[in-house]
Amino acid sequence: MGSSPRAERSRAADWTGTGAVRDPGTVQGSGGGSGSRGGADSGRCGIHGVRRIPGGGVDPGGGADFRVGADPERLRIRGRVIPERCGTRGRVRTRGGGLFRAGGSGGVGTGRVNLIASHTDYNGGFVLPMALQLGTVLVGSPTQDGTISILTTSAEADEPHRVQFPAPHHGSSLSPGRPRWANYVKGVIQHYRGGAMPGFSAVVASDIPLGGGLSSSAALEVATYTFLQQLCPDDGDLVAKALACQKAEHTFAEMPCGIMDQFISVMGKEGHALLIDCRSLETVPVLLSDARLAVLITNSNVRHTLTGSEYPTRRRHCEEAAVALGKASLRDATMAELEAARSRLGEEVYRRARHVIGEIARTAQAAQALQDRDYRMFGRLMVESHNSLRDDYEVSCPELDELVAAALEVDGVYGSRMTGGGFGGCTVTLLEAGAAERAQQHIQEKYSGTATFYLTKPSGGAKGLPL
Repeated sequence: MGSSPRAERSRAADWTGTGAVRDPGTVQGSGGGSGSRGGADSGRCGIHGVRRIPGGGVDPGGGADFRVGADPERLRIRGRVIPERCGTRGRVRTRGGGLFRAGGSGGVGTGRVNLIASHTDYNGGFVLPMALQLGTVLVGSPTQDGTISILTTSAEADEPHRVQFPAPHHGSSLSPGRPRWANYVKGVIQHYRGGAMPGFSAVVASDIPLGGGLSSSAALEVATYTFLQQLCPDDGDLVAKALACQKAEHTFAEMPCGIMDQFISVMGKEGHALLIDCRSLETVPVLLSDARLAVLITNSNVRHTLTGSEYPTRRRHCEEAAVALGKASLRDATMAELEAARSRLGEEVYRRARHVIGEIARTAQAAQALQDRDYRMFGRLMVESHNSLRDDYEVSCPELDELVAAALEVDGVYGSRMTGGGFGGCTVTLLEAGAAERAQQHIQEKYSGTATFYLTKPSGGAKGLPL
């Protein structure tokens, strides 16, 4: 694999290196930050009030053993799965209070990290995400009264943490409102493609950090849809499932997201990243199982929100650029065509388009580099992506820039970039397995805030869970 690289920095300079993976599913926290409670030995991941337990599972604060981790099919439920305050009656009860009828079921939706490609999906471009071992679980059972009751265990979700509403039927529909977290669930219920929906009682637990840029919203949508498939099956069309979840986010969370997050949560393949053509919705699995390679996610614990004006404004700028270039989307534009039209575009619109056109090309190159195990090239493209997101798309922030710069100072790092929509959240770093521990130590020493670290590997996507 060649000798270990040395950092060359110029704000976040081009970087090459060598790399490899540590134990999957490891979660380490530094303590004190908004996303961390206790140090690496405390057993807490510090997100959603969820505690890591032996075997890679999570404990939503009350004795339940939700084994998400490396294999969603290992999910088990023991002890107090739904607290007594759910108020369910006439059901099979577990130790400590509330629960399911026999024949309950569940769904798992995974988080994701996009190794490269940000803000290309809604421009019809390519993306290269991988599904994570972090996930969201929704478990429940049908009721006879036509009422849907859902409880979230997330301490960070807006209040109230329990919602109740009538199941939709022909001639009636749901509408968004408060609390905001429930809109993602309601939207999926409204756009579900299966048969008549019964009432049900359910609980949601997750170990994906809210606002971390790892798709906690898509994971909740996909977990909900997968649960509904157990209650009233649809036709099993995976693409239609992802599109229905995307529609839920558009219409109920009022977030005009692309298709990447829902698609990878549904389609994720263990040991692979997934190159997604967001125009044709065709996918190509790209092997990512080299035991010498590690993927390190670093949470800045600066929480991002994308439902304000910044995200829709950037999407509108991209649409304006495409119209000015006479293209259906920026996927069809070249850099030469953009330069020729520069005088007809405002400088801001020009820079937004320059990022997107360049990022689409970088993503195709990166997929080939990963397939060829050319990790030096892949790392260089990651850093180019970060620089473009920072300078042209302007969705980075000082904390993310700090984390990337610190990672690039460590021998054995290939590349690092912000991941997700931006304005806070996480970075993703490709590096040697042997460099993972010192990278975490160095990043935390150099970072002005408190970081939370996740060493991970590509996971499978959504799973249904008969209980």
